Amino acid sequence: MRVAYTLEQCWHRVPGGTGTAALALADAIVRTGTTELVGVAGRHKGPATPGFEPGIEVAHLPVGGAVLYETWLRFGWPLVESVVESPDVVHATTVIPPATRAPLVVTLHDVAFVRHPEFFTDRGNKVFARSLSRLRRDASVVMCSSRATLDDCLTNGFDSSRLRHVPLGVTPMRADASDVARVRAEHSLPDEFVLFVGTREPRKNLDRLVAAMAGVRGGLPLVIAGMHGWGDGIPPGAAGVHLLGHVPAADLAALYAACTVFAYPSLLEGFGMPVLEAMSAGAPVVTSAGTSTEEVAGGAAVLVDPHDVASITAGINDALARRGELSSLGRARAAGQTWDRTAALVLEAYAEAAR
Repeated sequence: MRVAYTLEQCWHRVPGGTGTAALALADAIVRTGTTELVGVAGRHKGPATPGFEPGIEVAHLPVGGAVLYETWLRFGWPLVESVVESPDVVHATTVIPPATRAPLVVTLHDVAFVRHPEFFTDRGNKVFARSLSRLRRDASVVMCSSRATLDDCLTNGFDSSRLRHVPLGVTPMRADASDVARVRAEHSLPDEFVLFVGTREPRKNLDRLVAAMAGVRGGLPLVIAGMHGWGDGIPPGAAGVHLLGHVPAADLAALYAACTVFAYPSLLEGFGMPVLEAMSAGAPVVTSAGTSTEEVAGGAAVLVDPHDVASITAGINDALARRGELSSLGRARAAGQTWDRTAALVLEAYAEAAR
């Protein structure tokens, strides 16, 4: 089977979780040896964002970025087939559907813009709304990263017969003592700290996490690793907060292993990959109840009310008291969440769409 696979987000300033997931899944599909995967992206002056370089061949369309998204949505141009000959399936790895005449499969991580339009720009909300309409009409199979997203799709008018639950995997996070020591030194990490990893934007709930740290036992500092998206809500000059910015993928395992507790009280996620990454590295995890991250945690994390600062504080203190137990539970949970399993489900979706 020949599949055209969209990777335009790898050229975004902040590729985010969709970029990480698309590249990890592509690697797993290629490992099966059953599918010819050809990346599709727009034409750009420079290479992909560092750390998000595709490991597969990429065919480039004549326009890129916001212009590509607009022309795909408004004019159905340029066709994927203009640069990838005779694909059996086109796989959209984000919410924005490419122009194609081939069967369309999409990975839909979330529809957060419907629930919380205030977390996104006006332009972004308009693009997402048009994309969702197109997907409802054109997608042969919609793969939802979580059951929470699948339920949101049903609420927003998707045909249940085209929806599939395809959870994401996790790349094993392994770091030895020398890796941890190196990362501690390079990033000037404190001996003990609470860690958050992710793009800094409003739905990550960082303002409440920062406030919650005031009541954490031992006065532990908060270390935040991740690119700045927009409007992160962190008070300027907040005491005890260390902003690392983007951390190379090669350092992530050691960063997770170095932390005392990993806290991820996001308001809304399509999946919540950092939760699995932290578990894989043995970090005790605190995350949100009532969202997809509760689903991802699978009983191996402390769950908190992300809207309640006191609940987040109590959850972190609970995790501090149960570090060994949570570390063991988390490792066991993450071990079963592989990209190979995800790839197998995706290949089933390709075969279904191509019939």
